[in-house]
Amino acid sequence: MTSEDVVPVEGIPGARADGWAVEITESRPQTVGAVPVRRALPIRARRTVGAWCFVDHMGPLAVAPATGAAGTRGIDIGPHPHTSLHTVTWLLAGEVRHLDSLGSEQVVRPGQLNLMTAGHGVVHAEEGTDYRGALHGVQLWVAQPEATRHGPAAFEHHAELPRVEIGDAVATVLVGELAGAASPARRDTEMVGADLALRPGRAVLPLRPGFEYALVVTEGAVRVGNGSAPAAGIQAVARTGQLAYLGAGRDELALDATEPARVLLLGGAPFEEPIVMWWNFVGRSRAELTAAFEQWEDRDGAGRFGPVASHLRRIPAPPPPWR
Repeated sequence: MTSEDVVPVEGIPGARADGWAVEITESRPQTVGAVPVRRALPIRARRTVGAWCFVDHMGPLAVAPATGAAGTRGIDIGPHPHTSLHTVTWLLAGEVRHLDSLGSEQVVRPGQLNLMTAGHGVVHAEEGTDYRGALHGVQLWVAQPEATRHGPAAFEHHAELPRVEIGDAVATVLVGELAGAASPARRDTEMVGADLALRPGRAVLPLRPGFEYALVVTEGAVRVGNGSAPAAGIQAVARTGQLAYLGAGRDELALDATEPARVLLLGGAPFEEPIVMWWNFVGRSRAELTAAFEQWEDRDGAGRFGPVASHLRRIPAPPPPWR
């Protein structure tokens, strides 16, 4: 997170049909480490979707093992802290090594899920490996509620996740439940996250009316409709690099694709707790974020932020703009 993340991004309104609307927003280009990403959340107009509060879409880009100055390893992000959030790492291609202050070391590959809980405080690093090929994936954050955000840090890796056929799509459920398939991954609020691989055709997804939803298109393009209505009910087209906000109150959603496409469905009960986000911290006030900054820069951090066994350089925090 940087100060740029409070700059508003213009939304592109979707067409209306049957009283519903789809708000389509362009992701913003950012660079994380040396990797270019498309940042879909947060923006001033939409800070969260359920408890989902951050979405970075990276790649696809070619990576190779580091071989001197000309080598590129893809993701190489040195030790940095987090508070009051879960990090969710989901790859469509490539691999990334996760290390954290709990002593965890885990390579994540396509079809697998890394989920780290920050709680009161955690430090982690993400390193490239000896992998050579395409790197493509999504890094997401989930805001923790008051009931758990002061708790201990944790890490979990899921080598397999449930999959379910929905019309002309295969859904892999990362977090929560969709169409009867439930993920084993931790969730501290009512929410869902699913990766949808669409074939040419239609998929009608069952939704929960009490959830708000959004789509992040990671490959291709999809038409977004109200449900099982015919083509006349189609609302908008969402393409790679865009976030389509769907709001709440829907019990189903139709996605139509003319070519293979990939979409991330994010949803959850509206997150009622006001959050403040700055750099890699989530909190409830600027004073809380300032304290986390000072503890990280103090290096000992009163035991809040421990060491990580990474060869990469520790990342210093920029001073808060209000300090």
